[in-house]
Amino acid sequence: MIEFGRRSAGPPPATTLVDILDRVLDKGLVVAGDIRVSLANVELLTIRIRLLVCSIDKAAEIGLDWWRRDSFLSTAAQTETEETAALRARVETLERLLGERTAVEHERGGPPA
Repeated sequence: MIEFGRRSAGPPPATTLVDILDRVLDKGLVVAGDIRVSLANVELLTIRIRLLVCSIDKAAEIGLDWWRRDSFLSTAAQTETEETAALRARVETLERLLGERTAVEHERGGPPA
């Protein structure tokens, strides 16, 4: 005999800790809260807590990859800092040369023909 529309009497499938962690790391979990200490309606202290729990891939996807730019945590960040310093030096040199050229043109009475 075939029965339709009946579900098994067994318990629903159990969710393991691994399943929960996988979901949290994949989707992310945000915990936010504020703690305020006041005395006679005068706010003395405010603590704002923001906690994000997610995988490294998810963090990079949403733009929270600060550890890649921290020179203490990443050698690539140190290289980037050195490149930035070199570019700043080049810009300063170009600005100085442009300023000198503008001063010479001003002394001659205008730009060269």
